[in-house]
Amino acid sequence: MRTHSILSLLTLPAVLILTALSCGAGEAGSAAGKTYDSPFAYCKAAGTVDSPGKEYTGPPVPESIAKALKKAWGSPDSAPLDTFVQGTYWRCMDGEVYACNVGANLPCDEKADMSKEPTQGMKDYCKENSGSDFIPMYVTGHSTVYEWKCDGTTPVAGKQFAEVDKQGYQKNIWYEISPE
Repeated sequence: MRTHSILSLLTLPAVLILTALSCGAGEAGSAAGKTYDSPFAYCKAAGTVDSPGKEYTGPPVPESIAKALKKAWGSPDSAPLDTFVQGTYWRCMDGEVYACNVGANLPCDEKADMSKEPTQGMKDYCKENSGSDFIPMYVTGHSTVYEWKCDGTTPVAGKQFAEVDKQGYQKNIWYEISPE
């Protein structure tokens, strides 16, 4: 009778999962197991993540990020910093900190919608507004990257107005934040 190793008895998906777990796949880069109270140190360690993980122990939106985002927006000194503390999201891309403030309905909390398939809401809008030159964002959603219009009663994706970064977010609303 031949003896088989435990791995030979497992299915390929099980082997892949065990291998990934032993290699630390799914963890935030080298940040796993350590804690960071600085978003800049955290991002250097984490690499690329959509939102801070449990390894980040600082405030949800550090004042350093709020100040830098306020400056990036070109806001006057008199603008309240609290506006930039509330409604701001931050994430890590390639070890750097990026921030976005929801401000005027900006979709900081969701990835860009690259779909050219119309939603039911768009179809309904075009039925009621046949031939409309545009479909408003309250119908399309703020995460779309296309200008939508009605070709008769059919919604059509037009010109792409926003680029998407490699994490899938609208590039034009996220700012790279440097330490002070």
